[in-house]
Amino acid sequence: MDSKLVLAAALATLALAGCAKKEDTSAAADAAAQAAAAADKATDAAGQAVDAAGDAAAAAATDAAQTAGDAAQDAAAAAGDAAKDAAAAAGDAAKDAAAKAGDAAKDAAAATGAAVEKAGEKIQDAAKH
Repeated sequence: MDSKLVLAAALATLALAGCAKKEDTSAAADAAAQAAAAADKATDAAGQAVDAAGDAAAAAATDAAQTAGDAAQDAAAAAGDAAKDAAAAAGDAAKDAAAKAGDAAKDAAAATGAAVEKAGEKIQDAAKH
């Protein structure tokens, strides 16, 4: 408000100085009043512009925060899904490895049994001759 008064006073002084050369001082007073009214309107308009800019900035900040929050939530969900998929893949790999190890153990047991049987037959053949 102080800036409004200073501006109005400065405009009134300029208007009075410009009209002082003339004999009609009422014209100077009218010019000063008009200048003060114009300065008051300009100050009000500037205040409204500042308020509108503040409102727009607050709305933009709110929107940006909401967007960032949504993005973070989406990223967390994607990370959770990826972890779930990785755990499932690891479980499947472990199951496959266990099945292959079981098959290999069966094959080894069968091969050992066949070798023992052949060895037994050779021993029996050797004992006959």
